[in-house]
Amino acid sequence: QVQLVESGGGSVQAGGSLRLACAASKYTFSNMAWFRQIPEAAREGVAVIWTDGGSTRYTDSVKGRFTISHDNAKNTLRLEMNSLKPEDTAIYYCAARRGAPVGGNWSDRSSYNYWGQGTQVTVSS
Repeated sequence: QVQLVESGGGSVQAGGSLRLACAASKYTFSNMAWFRQIPEAAREGVAVIWTDGGSTRYTDSVKGRFTISHDNAKNTLRLEMNSLKPEDTAIYYCAARRGAPVGGNWSDRSSYNYWGQGTQVTVSS
């Protein structure tokens, strides 16, 4: 049974930093990603990484501020979040895909097979 366990959420003031981690229990994934969701809104793709090669993509609103990385040896996904803004407040979810690597639809939640339980990130102004 695949388990994705997120950690590292919390509260921070605007301009601050947080680091999220997602530990995967088993399997090798073609892609791992971070999504976020606020109440009454669709889940938004934040960043994705191709685990073979390390290519990354980001949604425009976080480019230059967030960095996604994957530790292959520990099968752990991370998200370094800097210069945080109140609009970054959301529940952040880790997602993983098995099989063929994702294409242009990396931010579509249906592209991923497994999800973590989510971790709250709150940024105050």
